[in-house]
Amino acid sequence: MRIGKLGVWCFTDTQSAAEAADFAGRIEKLGYSVLWIPEAVGRHPFVHAGWLLANTETLIVGTGIASIYNRDPGATMAAAKSLAEQSGGRFILGLGVSHQPLVETVRGHRYGKPVATMREYLAKMESTPYQAVQPEETPPVVLAALGVNMLDLAAAKTRGALPYFTPPEHTAMARQTMGPDAWLCVEQKVILETDAVKARQLARTAAQMYLGLVNYRNNWARLGFEPAELEDGGNDRFIDTMFAWGDEEAIAERIRAHLDAGASHVCIQPINPNGNIGEPDWAVLESMSELQID
Repeated sequence: MRIGKLGVWCFTDTQSAAEAADFAGRIEKLGYSVLWIPEAVGRHPFVHAGWLLANTETLIVGTGIASIYNRDPGATMAAAKSLAEQSGGRFILGLGVSHQPLVETVRGHRYGKPVATMREYLAKMESTPYQAVQPEETPPVVLAALGVNMLDLAAAKTRGALPYFTPPEHTAMARQTMGPDAWLCVEQKVILETDAVKARQLARTAAQMYLGLVNYRNNWARLGFEPAELEDGGNDRFIDTMFAWGDEEAIAERIRAHLDAGASHVCIQPINPNGNIGEPDWAVLESMSELQID
């Protein structure tokens, strides 16, 4: 599978099924290689991936990410192989340990040690029998990985990693940790807005849901951010480090920075200036689709 340099990460749960299919079709026509969809408390990611794949021809769909706590390893493996076989090899299985509040409070499971739990889950996936028609190639797996130990696991046991909400400095560390061969697919939030006050306010609104999650806070601490810098939506240094905002060239510069730091693939998450989390900003998607990347 060739995933290309640019993809799109998007919440599609606020779109109807027809709207999501149209969105995927437009992303495909713009030339993006992968559409990444999340899992939280909305649509089943594999059911939705099947719908998007059925309504496109060349677009790869990846889960970014599917929580390992929401289904057993055998069910996940069967879903991934089914989607890969039915789509002609256009599915990527992105897996993650999610977050303790979602796992324990919403789903009612016990949150285990992240790396050990993921390692065991991958082993059980690999050992589960599958007696249906096999896809031509086993669907690639990538892990939501932030810290060194999860990045090591991603490089050793899967195709690579999908770090979320990270700057190019983290990309450089991740590439050094995983070596030259693993996929490194990084998510980058982008805002096509040149007014600093407006752009940073949009960014703070988008960041708010993540600022209380321990996994992200631990990673930001490793990147040198103090707790005080994460208050009230994040200070300017945090916002400017984590979000790419400005004109088209400023956003393109951030994408290139990730690629120069070792990213295999950058999946942009466009933050709409109107504040609607589920409404794509076609202006930035269309402009970035024309970005020339070697």
